[in-house]
Amino acid sequence: MCRCLISFHGPVLKMPRMSGTKPNLIAIVCIAIFTSIATFSYLYSGKFSFMLGVKNSLCRGIPVNDTITPLKDNRTFIIAPYFDNRKNRTIRVIAIVHHKEVMELYCQFCHPSSGETHISKAEIHVLSERFEFPYGATHLHCPQPEHWDPHYVTIQWSLKDNTEPLPLFEIRNREPGGSLVEFTVCISPMFGEYNNVLQFVQSMEMYKILGAGRVVIYKNSCSPLMEKVLDFYVAEGIVEVIPWPIDSYLRVSSYWHHSMDPKDIGYYGQITALNDCVYRNMYRSKYVLLNDLDEIILPIKYPDWKSMMQYFKGQYPTAAVFFFESHLFPEHVFTPDDPFNNSSWRKVPGTNILQHVFREPDKNPDENPRKMIIDPRRVVQQSVHKALQAYGGNVFVPMNVGFLFHCRAAKQPQLPRESLIRDISLWRYNASLAGNVSKVLHQIAL
Repeated sequence: MCRCLISFHGPVLKMPRMSGTKPNLIAIVCIAIFTSIATFSYLYSGKFSFMLGVKNSLCRGIPVNDTITPLKDNRTFIIAPYFDNRKNRTIRVIAIVHHKEVMELYCQFCHPSSGETHISKAEIHVLSERFEFPYGATHLHCPQPEHWDPHYVTIQWSLKDNTEPLPLFEIRNREPGGSLVEFTVCISPMFGEYNNVLQFVQSMEMYKILGAGRVVIYKNSCSPLMEKVLDFYVAEGIVEVIPWPIDSYLRVSSYWHHSMDPKDIGYYGQITALNDCVYRNMYRSKYVLLNDLDEIILPIKYPDWKSMMQYFKGQYPTAAVFFFESHLFPEHVFTPDDPFNNSSWRKVPGTNILQHVFREPDKNPDENPRKMIIDPRRVVQQSVHKALQAYGGNVFVPMNVGFLFHCRAAKQPQLPRESLIRDISLWRYNASLAGNVSKVLHQIAL
């Protein structure tokens, strides 16, 4: 004897008693009717377009602590998911994918109490500036459940993927927290056993003088001596080191374009790292600077970043991105009247930026590369020299207000010395900079 009760947005349907019928046959009929009504109601609700499955199960999986996590397809690499409620409540996952071979991915959310699981199809947005490399920085958009806020998400390359245990990625920015600073500097990946110790220390001390509260380093590799310097700044509380072992998964290029070095991804995944840094610091920093290890955004009209940005925000309250022209100071050209040739620095490997005050003239000012100070809450997608998508406008900062000091190998090595422009803007900070650098080198025992 069996009675089947089915209720789905309507009256209760009662199956009559059926004498002489086997109980298992009645059970089969009940299940069939329930499945049909549930399926029709689900499709009718309009949710089928993005929600592929809802089921009950025990939440399973292991939280991931690695910076880069490959999926089973070996074509998708997850960095981190971030809650983004600026326009639509969505989970935005920073990732690296093969732009041709990854056509679909799935986001799975599990309610920790009820075990209710939602699986949705991800929208895959490979960023436009891939520079012809097969792999590129990618944003995955995962529609989240309507009635509860998940704290973990699993990304699957196939609905048939039964990988055990499932990797659980903690959703960041769900509850914005951490120490809020005025300025965070996001540094492009450190690689190639980096050992330019003196220039790094000088840049760090300049960042601190100018107002940096945090410097984020995506570290692939560096020398043991550089590791010692990083440990010092981490202990000081100014530096946050993010492990970046991208060459464990992909063939990486140290060039920006595929034609220059046909590998899997350009410049050690620089664009991916910058996007992660923007979202990582979205609610931890008022402004974010995006530059390389050999670059400093140098205020000219103002003494520091804070006073400069107070002026710009007063003039352009809805701006998202502030561009600074890059000007190159060749590291092979030294000033003959160097007043800061500190003998204690000579044994430290690296470039002494105070000795390089001659910059190359612009080939074409309109084509000058630029770096940025951004309002991270207004930027959606980020590349090296521009924001690809933002909720706000751009401001191009005149050179007499500020510019990017870039000390590296010459781009125009054929230029005679008399064609270079003497620019001692950096020397206005020499008193505090030189003293701070010497103090740090002494504390590290270099």
